[in-house]
Amino acid sequence: MAITIPDFSKTHVVVAGDVMLDRYLFGSTGRISPEAPVPIVHVQETDDRPGGAANVAVNLASLGVTTRLVGVVGKDDAGESLQSILKSRGIHCDFHSVEDRPTITKTRVQSRGQQLIRLDQENSAAMPGDAVVDVLRKSIKDAGAVVLSDYGKGALTDVATMIVVCREAGIPVLVDPKGEDFDKYRGASLMTPNQSEFEAVVGVCDTEDDLVNRAKKMLDDLNMDALLITRSEKGMLLLEADMEPVFLRAQAREVFDVTGAGDTVIATLAGAIASGQDLALAAALANIAAGLVVRKIGVATVTPGEISISLHQRGQGGRGLVGLKELNLMVAESRDRGERIIMTNGCFDVLHAGHVSYLEEAKGLGDRLIVAVNDDASVRRLKGESRPVNNLEDRLLVLAGLAAVDWVVPFSDDTPASLIAELLPDVLVKGGDYNPDDIAGAKDVLQNGGEVRVLAFRDGHSSSRIIDKLRD
Repeated sequence: MAITIPDFSKTHVVVAGDVMLDRYLFGSTGRISPEAPVPIVHVQETDDRPGGAANVAVNLASLGVTTRLVGVVGKDDAGESLQSILKSRGIHCDFHSVEDRPTITKTRVQSRGQQLIRLDQENSAAMPGDAVVDVLRKSIKDAGAVVLSDYGKGALTDVATMIVVCREAGIPVLVDPKGEDFDKYRGASLMTPNQSEFEAVVGVCDTEDDLVNRAKKMLDDLNMDALLITRSEKGMLLLEADMEPVFLRAQAREVFDVTGAGDTVIATLAGAIASGQDLALAAALANIAAGLVVRKIGVATVTPGEISISLHQRGQGGRGLVGLKELNLMVAESRDRGERIIMTNGCFDVLHAGHVSYLEEAKGLGDRLIVAVNDDASVRRLKGESRPVNNLEDRLLVLAGLAAVDWVVPFSDDTPASLIAELLPDVLVKGGDYNPDDIAGAKDVLQNGGEVRVLAFRDGHSSSRIIDKLRD
């Protein structure tokens, strides 16, 4: 299965559920209280983090997804702090504020790497669902997917109506369930229980066949399109209606903390589905994201760059348009595998057969080809005010689609000398009638033990000639 990373920036996902504030108090301990046999903690640092459904929203925002969050908060300092943090992450908050219950807050007191106590402030009694449903109905316009994140704290009291609202709008609705009553999630597009949650409803599954059969029955009984059961170190099981089951093995090499991994899974799934990916590919992407997040301490998120690097490490992808930070990491990974790095640069304004032939010849000199591309301003300085014909984004996308090209990276200087000096390819390639000593970046490459090659362009092909012909 070829896994590709979608352009999450063009997607819009709405999250609704139990939002929380995770507050951490860090300090030192040196003595026991004279009032009770407990340690005295001198608090030196406070850290507020979004939790619950808010962490799902943060995971989506980290992927670059346009995110709206629907939830319930109290009219208190914790609610204001939570909204402030979320807005700083670019998340739009559609909160229903209430007087009679506090913002759900979990305060953890930590010292010397240990949690000494957790203090919870909440009122998890069921609340009238109409207000939250009304907020959701107004928020889902233009959404590519909706996530319902249920922590059993009261925000999804009327979850059945929420599912109907989403399905009537033609929007896929993904549910992270809570409790043993899954019937209330009837009609959802997809549900993501972990195996313990699933077995609490259907009974213990002794074999994988048993797991699949009971999952199929649940799909039929609840009229759902799919189930994704997360299985910790065993990976995941994806079951779609009328499709063969798909077992995805766990991707994590090291596991430091599974806190919030389920939030990462459903967020990545929703972002990929909203981007138009089919469910099998979306699940594979979520599996990789989960493998990355469990290697981090505490509630964490992943970025498209981290997923891209992970794909590259496994030889499954990691191609296309990348930022310089990600490119440096990918180049390092390639070198660890003994691969030869080739680099070239240019404007590539009107791509033609000569360019394609040249890039294929350059790729033939090694294993990985980097193409550095002048941004629009530098093209104008080099070619005149009428250029470029195609803007930078279009030029990058076309180049990234060529089979010979592994990575495309833009630059804004008149020459890519500084970029080449940073990447130091094994072979620097330039097309045309050049003296190798006059090529930008050549000196650094040669001093590093690399080589510089000049390749001839294919006769009869020129961007300027094509442009002149179109003008005539």
